[in-house]
Amino acid sequence: MGTRKYCSLDCRQQLRYTLNIRTGLLKALNTRYATFYFTGDFIVMDVLPYNAREIFSFIYPRSPEKKPADTFRSMANVLGRTWWNEKNRTNKNYLATRLVMTKAKRDHTKPAKLQPPEKKIPIVNSASLVALKLCKADLDSAALYPRIKKAYRLQAKKHHPDRGGSAEMFRKLHHAYQELLQWAESPTFINRRGFPDKWFYDGDKNRWTQPTPR
Repeated sequence: MGTRKYCSLDCRQQLRYTLNIRTGLLKALNTRYATFYFTGDFIVMDVLPYNAREIFSFIYPRSPEKKPADTFRSMANVLGRTWWNEKNRTNKNYLATRLVMTKAKRDHTKPAKLQPPEKKIPIVNSASLVALKLCKADLDSAALYPRIKKAYRLQAKKHHPDRGGSAEMFRKLHHAYQELLQWAESPTFINRRGFPDKWFYDGDKNRWTQPTPR
């Protein structure tokens, strides 16, 4: 895995699907916020219940041959069975939830760290950025116009038909250039809550969202 968060696009899609079909466990734990992340050795799900002042961290070891989604599924199955067995034994939801929470590591020092910051994300055609070898971080530049023009000139030199480039590629470059200039003139954004290195769960929406762009 190295420093990559996902082994492939398919890996990320599997993880999104697996996280979202297992939200019943988080609802049973009365979760306000949660995050999920992983290393080469572990997966970690941090849970902040409603009205709680501490974080409950569920840590589960990874098998080298398994993807994060597979390991999360195994952990969710273990915790889910624990909840249901206790629920069936006592007929009390709160006792089942309390038992599952005993499986977690508790941290009462920084519950606010699961409350995600809000970030403005530009609404822009990613293909245009790719064509000019730019990234979304470049859109924050105070000298955005010159940066777009410089990027366009560099790519145009490589792909201009007079220099042996493809006429179709050159047209795409010019279209990307025009699109980015228009965006710079009237930039649009969406506000999104999340973390740059973790999946984030919002109990009010009952949905996981993938890490936000840095």
